[in-house]
Amino acid sequence: MSGIGDPRLPGRGALGPAGTAAAVVVLLAVVAAVWPALLGGAHPLAVHPSEALLAPSAHHPFGTDESGRDVLARVVAGARASLVVGVMATLVGGVLGTVLGMVAGLGGRLADAVVGRVMEVGFALPLLLVALVVIAVTGPGPVPATIAVGLATAPGYGRIVRGLVRTARASEVVETAVLLGRTPARIVVRHVLPAALWPIVAVATLGVGQAVVWASALSYLGVGTPPPAPEWGAMLADGRTYLDTAPWMSTFPGLAIVLVATAVTVLGRALRGIGVPR
Repeated sequence: MSGIGDPRLPGRGALGPAGTAAAVVVLLAVVAAVWPALLGGAHPLAVHPSEALLAPSAHHPFGTDESGRDVLARVVAGARASLVVGVMATLVGGVLGTVLGMVAGLGGRLADAVVGRVMEVGFALPLLLVALVVIAVTGPGPVPATIAVGLATAPGYGRIVRGLVRTARASEVVETAVLLGRTPARIVVRHVLPAALWPIVAVATLGVGQAVVWASALSYLGVGTPPPAPEWGAMLADGRTYLDTAPWMSTFPGLAIVLVATAVTVLGRALRGIGVPR
């Protein structure tokens, strides 16, 4: 799964300038999702035909779209849809991937072979293709988009969990627990699960940024959040027709996607080194 990296954790340390800047961007995105009126005063759905396609100005810092709607208000309001889908899709992919990885890592050779082949096939297929196939079956919308991105990213998490579980099974701690007569269930809960879950939580923070990008891509293709609800990918699609006359319609939602996805990834890498137990 592209963007999901090595689960090994670096040493503890401060966030650093990049991590601090990323935290500020993520905080602003969260504020926009929870309290959009604080950052964008206009109503994102308010239509003013007489103010259509106005360039950025003091009254409309990000300009207006073809219906006279304030682009700043729509970018701010769009944070909720993009972040909710990104976070929930990461949760779906992480949970499903953890289950698959645990089955492959703890099961016998047959279970490992079957689940392993399924994960390899899912990992080899383009994520967007998998998501589009899922949406073709379930239909468009934010919930199907969340499930689609989650299912498409699950094999990547599953491969990581499988490797972590197999490593934990071969550790001296588990071997000692077996010699002491601990039950398999207790060994799994006390030693194997913590070894797999903490790193995958750290890696999942990196996956949120990726999920935001893919959720926006699905909305760009018209199968995510339906109009006229503000969503960054859908706003990019709406602005395609006006790139020559009103480029701000696509520029600002595009920047929002890039900034938030980058900030979440940078913050996730920083937090892996200071807040996740070894």
